[in-house]
Amino acid sequence: MKHKLIFILAFAGFVAGLVAAYLYGIQQAPQPPVFSPASNPYAKGVYAEGIVESDQPAGENINVYPDVTGPVTRIAVHEGEAVKAGSVLLTIDDSVQRATAAQLAAQAEAAAALLDELKSEPRKETLDVASAQVGAAAANLKMAQDEFDKQQRAFEIDPKAVSKDTLDNAENSLKVARANLDVVTRQFRLTRAGAWIYDIRNQEKQVDALRKAAASADALLAHYTIRAPVDGVVLSVNAAQGSYVSPQGVYDTYSQVQTPMLVMGSAAQQLAVRCYVDEILIDRLPDPHALKARMFVRGTNVSAQLDFVRIQPYVSPKIELSDQRTERVDVRVLPVIFRVAMPKGLRLYPGQLVDVYIAAG
Repeated sequence: MKHKLIFILAFAGFVAGLVAAYLYGIQQAPQPPVFSPASNPYAKGVYAEGIVESDQPAGENINVYPDVTGPVTRIAVHEGEAVKAGSVLLTIDDSVQRATAAQLAAQAEAAAALLDELKSEPRKETLDVASAQVGAAAANLKMAQDEFDKQQRAFEIDPKAVSKDTLDNAENSLKVARANLDVVTRQFRLTRAGAWIYDIRNQEKQVDALRKAAASADALLAHYTIRAPVDGVVLSVNAAQGSYVSPQGVYDTYSQVQTPMLVMGSAAQQLAVRCYVDEILIDRLPDPHALKARMFVRGTNVSAQLDFVRIQPYVSPKIELSDQRTERVDVRVLPVIFRVAMPKGLRLYPGQLVDVYIAAG
């Protein structure tokens, strides 16, 4: 009985193997491709890698960097928002610079007030005091003169009536009174003349210097408010409220490099493609004014006609599009910029990689 059971199991396994071999041997119908691979649409075409970017006069997106450093206090825009030139994008903490500007403005006002004071001299009250001092000195001189005259007449009548010492003291008092009148008279003239022209000129320069310093501080204060340089669309905001920014940009903790604080581009309906033609293929390009090209979005059946814009006439080392900041290879390329003839329903975004075929001569 045991041998019979083993025989039955072996026969069942053999039949199962035959069935499995038959099933696995059946040819399955191939699945249709998700997309048609990009193929050269021209009889003679040059291939180039391309990247979508905004259709700017410079041919690139606008990277916005601040001129000052500090933490971000407010972000006034969001990604994808259309802005006008001069619109506020974000603000940076300006408390220290605002206080500095206020201090310099106050110093300029104080210097201007001192200049007005110099120009308005002599002050009437000061001139009145100087005039009174002249009058008092003149009265003292007359009193000293009278006293000297009396002592001198008495001495002339009877030399023994007045001592020589008393006469000399009266004469000295007269000289002191006369000198004092001369001093206060000169002081009165100085007061009446007003401020010295050189003091006024020096103060004018002080006022001018402080006003320029205040204007410079105000101009720097305006840089703490970042505004849109042109009309366009906000493509990327890399700063967050409270993050620290500098003229080098914002530190990205993921890539560990400095990135632009904000990236702007043109409207989504206006896109360009920058493609890089290998230096060994440059001589195959036809007349630049006759360039025709077509792009294919990678991994899709989407394609679009490209209109030639210009060639950047400088062959440079190729930048790996996977990381534009760091990677370089030992290949030199010629940048060629095309404008995308956007068909209806096509969605493209700056930064997308595309395959470009350029009709060759």
